[in-house]
Amino acid sequence: MLTEYLPILIFLIFGVIFGAVPIAIGYFASPNNPDDAKLSPYECGFEAFEDSRMKFDVRFYLVAILFIIFDLEIAFLFPWAVVLEELGMFGFLAMSMFLGILVIGFIYEWKKGALEWE
Repeated sequence: MLTEYLPILIFLIFGVIFGAVPIAIGYFASPNNPDDAKLSPYECGFEAFEDSRMKFDVRFYLVAILFIIFDLEIAFLFPWAVVLEELGMFGFLAMSMFLGILVIGFIYEWKKGALEWE
């Protein structure tokens, strides 16, 4: 009964070794010379501020959401391209409609100035 779990135990041991050894090597072999630039927090291209409750520009979130939308579009295109011959004309027209809706949304965002940066 316990011999059935031996491969899982070996897999877990090797996983921990392959995960912990590079971290330990990096910790012990790396030089430790921190300065102000390395110790300062860096987020979204802004310098660090004193107050964490300040107003934040919503354009960062808008660009991130647009990136996710168009990144997911690519995730749908790869499987579609693999089975395009099996789907035939129906699959081609369905994806064309999907891409058309995304292009209309992209043009709308462009016209509204969501992609403009000051």
